[in-house]
Amino acid sequence: MSENWNSDLLSCCDDMKSCCYGLWCCPCLACTVSGLFGQNRCLPLCDICSPAVMSAFGIPLCVPPAGLALRVGIRQKYEIKGSLCKDIATSCVCVWCSWCQLHRELKYRNHTPAVVNQPKK
Repeated sequence: MSENWNSDLLSCCDDMKSCCYGLWCCPCLACTVSGLFGQNRCLPLCDICSPAVMSAFGIPLCVPPAGLALRVGIRQKYEIKGSLCKDIATSCVCVWCSWCQLHRELKYRNHTPAVVNQPKK
């Protein structure tokens, strides 16, 4: 069964800490998201370096590879509704909002309540 994202793409006010973190240092937020998802924290730096390297060889690159890969990976792992086409559009059009949404989603998914069992006397 598929479910929706925990928060909408533009729901930055739902988690002001994530929003401010992304606003003031989006590359740092991207590296944090990558680490939270169990990937190399430096992976999002490919999104910064790739366009410059590719354009040096005359190949235009408009899709951020790491951001797209992590978005698809998170959506697949948690069985979130969506499509590759929507992931590409989101990753290209609103990079900052996408990273904030991924951060909110991982914080929500990784938050597991503690269960305490007390022995009966």
